[in-house]
Amino acid sequence: MGTFQEATALTAMPARGAGVYGAELDPQWSVGTRLHGGYLLAVLGRAACLSSGGAGHPHVTAVSASFVQPPEPGAAEVRVETLRVGRSLAQVRATLAQRDRPLVEALITLGALDDTGPWWSAAEPVEIPPREECFPAPANPPGAGFPVPLMDVVEQHIHPEHLAFAFGAPARRGLIATWQRLADGSDWDPLSLLVALDPVPPASYDLGLPGWVPTVQLSAYVRRLPAPGPVRVRLQATDVGGDRMDETAQIWDHKGRLVAQATQLAAVRIPA
Repeated sequence: MGTFQEATALTAMPARGAGVYGAELDPQWSVGTRLHGGYLLAVLGRAACLSSGGAGHPHVTAVSASFVQPPEPGAAEVRVETLRVGRSLAQVRATLAQRDRPLVEALITLGALDDTGPWWSAAEPVEIPPREECFPAPANPPGAGFPVPLMDVVEQHIHPEHLAFAFGAPARRGLIATWQRLADGSDWDPLSLLVALDPVPPASYDLGLPGWVPTVQLSAYVRRLPAPGPVRVRLQATDVGGDRMDETAQIWDHKGRLVAQATQLAAVRIPA
């Protein structure tokens, strides 16, 4: 098992121009045969941070990404274009490409985060039993029809009341709550939180809609540095129709502070 740091490592490619980096996309960070969307955002985010030089803007604070085509595991290239550098933030465009074809395109805002709590928040932490009382998500879930290698690198425990879909009786609330931690033992940071903001399984499973749910577009915000330890994740479907689903994800650290949130539009097959 490789670490998150290793899986998102980049190498500068000055011969290809300024702001160009080489990546080796790790197949462990996959769902079925497709690389996980949050992992791909973390690769783009690391390139953005490297390109900015870290001077005053060391952290990813916002990402808006479109997934054009699914990349394959293996060699890839990330190109970063600086759009603006200001006192408190920098804005860049990052593109993940293979064989000179753009596959994931993201606008990324960089800034400096700290661990200060919110001045005001309406986001109450999701209610979930202690981690040891929740169900560990396996890398080979029964009945899924495909493996989830991501579960070997991200330890995930699902709220037992949100598992009814696994027994053919989904609650149809479109809600799944989990505990998450990195299996390599490292603490969450603004980059790795992008992985947790794209949870597996999708909320459609709780609606009785199993199967592949590829991300079309995802917008994420990282609000503050998380405290060490596992995080609580709430994934909620908002609207399903036209073979599309939008869902929101929120993450709280063990101090009960909202540390990141995301909204994504995904493709989903709806029965006739």
